[in-house]
Amino acid sequence: MNVKKLMQGLSYVGDAEGKRQTYYVFRGDECFLALSFSKTKPQAGNFNIVDSEAVDYVRSRFRSKKGVTAKDVVARAKSSRHVTSSLAALNILYVLVGLGEVRVDARRDSLKLYFNFIGRRQSRRR
Repeated sequence: MNVKKLMQGLSYVGDAEGKRQTYYVFRGDECFLALSFSKTKPQAGNFNIVDSEAVDYVRSRFRSKKGVTAKDVVARAKSSRHVTSSLAALNILYVLVGLGEVRVDARRDSLKLYFNFIGRRQSRRR
């Protein structure tokens, strides 16, 4: 992985509220970066690299679906190389939230996060 190429030209596209963290989503040429900050260490945080092709794959497979979990994404993408784990699926969903194409379903009070894919006309483009 070429770090210089990855970090070059990143632009902020939005954020996603998780159960315990806020994820800030940035777009690069070939990937997205989902970044979160530590609540206990103000100068620290985590980031995850999400491939643009994986985002496109999930977007096309789940368009207009409601109540989607990371586990659903992994199960559906089993045979593809795009989604390798539940964490990867969750980060793809956070990217889609940041892009305004998916919303976290706040009505559900559960340990799992549920996501609702919204139609193209309803999505908020940034």
